[in-house]
Amino acid sequence: MPPPALDVITIGRSSVDLYGAQVGGRLEDMASFSKAVGGCPANIAIGAARLGLRSALITRVGDEHMGRYIREQCVREGIDPRGIHTDTSRLTSLVILGVRDDKTFPLIFYRSDCADSALDETDIDENFIASATAIVVTGTHFARANTAAAQNLAVVYAKKHGRRVAFDIDYRPNLWGLAGHGDGEARYVKSDQVTAHLQKILPRCDLVVGTEEELMIAGGADTPLEALKAVRALSAATIVMKRGPMGCVVFPGAIPDDIEQGLKGPGFPVEVYNVLGAGDAFMAGFLRGWLRDEPIETCCAFANAGGAFAVSRLLCSAEYLTWPELQRFLKVGSPYRALRHDATFNHIHWATTRRAQPDSLMALAIDHRAQLEAIADEAGAPHDRLPRLKLLAVEAAARVADGRPGFGMLIDGKWGREALFRAADHNFWIGRPVEEPGSRPLDFEAGGSLGAKLIEWPIGHTIKCLCFYHPDDPDDLKARQERELLRLYDAARAIGRELLIEIIASKHGPVDHSTLARVVERLYRIGVKPDWWKFESQSARGWEVVASVIETHDPLCRGILMLGLDAPEEQLMAAMAIARSCRAVKGFAIGRTIFAAPALEWLSGRIDDAEAVERMSRSFARLCAAWRNAAPAATSIAPTEFRA
Repeated sequence: MPPPALDVITIGRSSVDLYGAQVGGRLEDMASFSKAVGGCPANIAIGAARLGLRSALITRVGDEHMGRYIREQCVREGIDPRGIHTDTSRLTSLVILGVRDDKTFPLIFYRSDCADSALDETDIDENFIASATAIVVTGTHFARANTAAAQNLAVVYAKKHGRRVAFDIDYRPNLWGLAGHGDGEARYVKSDQVTAHLQKILPRCDLVVGTEEELMIAGGADTPLEALKAVRALSAATIVMKRGPMGCVVFPGAIPDDIEQGLKGPGFPVEVYNVLGAGDAFMAGFLRGWLRDEPIETCCAFANAGGAFAVSRLLCSAEYLTWPELQRFLKVGSPYRALRHDATFNHIHWATTRRAQPDSLMALAIDHRAQLEAIADEAGAPHDRLPRLKLLAVEAAARVADGRPGFGMLIDGKWGREALFRAADHNFWIGRPVEEPGSRPLDFEAGGSLGAKLIEWPIGHTIKCLCFYHPDDPDDLKARQERELLRLYDAARAIGRELLIEIIASKHGPVDHSTLARVVERLYRIGVKPDWWKFESQSARGWEVVASVIETHDPLCRGILMLGLDAPEEQLMAAMAIARSCRAVKGFAIGRTIFAAPALEWLSGRIDDAEAVERMSRSFARLCAAWRNAAPAATSIAPTEFRA
């Protein structure tokens, strides 16, 4: 038989978790919520994938928006989706959660006849189970006859093919009918019936993981030590006892008379922000070590670190650490007890979990506002024709892209609102400006609260900010611009939007090969780390110098886009040939060179819609061809500590 293609398959619950954003308030008073994939098996699968394991999930989701969200997010996380089955008769389960204080975490399960609770034996495929080194079954899904049958069949298949079985006790009393709907955070209710159910599973397990209370329900005992001995009497599995801030203790063999005599790994005392989902992050970390046959102490270190990060952040799966984070944490640690305040880890986390993008990006920029207003004035056309022009630009870009990845657009929300909607139909990368056109010092369009406006943007819109910044500007001007860039960067990270910073220096002072590098160096040193940079064309030396600064300060940066200003096509093509030789330049975002002439003629009434689209698409296509035909640079390699 060939070696397993997967490391682990988790089985059971999946849900959409809606976390109250107002930490410290009652769930009754929550005004807004953050969304993440939840449910113990789904959380474990995501956590395991982030740590480099090849994971899969067997569950059911509804044939609706939330079900599609779970499936799509699992795919984004690298999870094999073949076991995620769509139930056309039921809705995806939801969980509403909140953080009242460091000991109170109210939650409500919306699971009446939901999709994942309908899992049954028809969802278990023998060949799929055999394709993994291990499966993870979870306690809650033994509470119903159909879901218990599904998990039991998976165990039978796993054992038949010599695969390992891990059991996360995952005890939720109210999902066993032992507590009311309002008692979702209840962790322990003694029940002989539940114990009898769980003890049927223990003999077939290779790994059993639970808190002290969960092991007590599995062992049917009133103390943790008695519970360990009861579980050992039924199972030869490695037993892992989770102990919250005390880490964990592991018992691969006989149970000693003192729990402290078990095997341990390093503990990581941190500030508790939210305990919900921490056990699933712990399990993912332990699996990373256990399935790679690491020493137990190493498995514990991975698990304890995963749990520490989880309790220090608000959401469950969305904020589980990644392999680069784990490597760095075990290597250098953090000076913060509240890990969510560590800017270094927050940046690594963001950069290693953001949505995938093509390696190369060719974008048509039509986000111009002041320039297009001036063209309309020259043509004697009203400004309210500009939205139609921007729709034509979307049509032109879509004609060139023809459904292929690696294409994008820059579009504003002032004149391009409808164009933004239509661009989303074509799977474009979308950048959207936030700056007041031409402002220096930098100011933001429309005034008021920056964050309140950005939170309304779709998750896929990259914030684009143009700043006219020269390294020799007066100190007071630089200070004002830097303050606004820091404010924007903080808002982008707080609401989970990517950020592109465009720097134009040539309009306000002399430039040489070091000018942009000096600007970028300064912005990194004050703490601004955008996902993308956008620069005017440079000499080969200029590109290499600025690329070196970026790699030094942020090897996880997506890269640089070249802007065009209003240069002629031939000049831009020559500049592209130079830029393409730099490993950090990933593409271009060019506008006026493409649209300026046809826009003037269209607004003047000299050409119709079809001709405007044709002319813009031909120009965009020529630039795309020039970019593709230029010799690419060797791929940039990030330092070892940032590799997954």
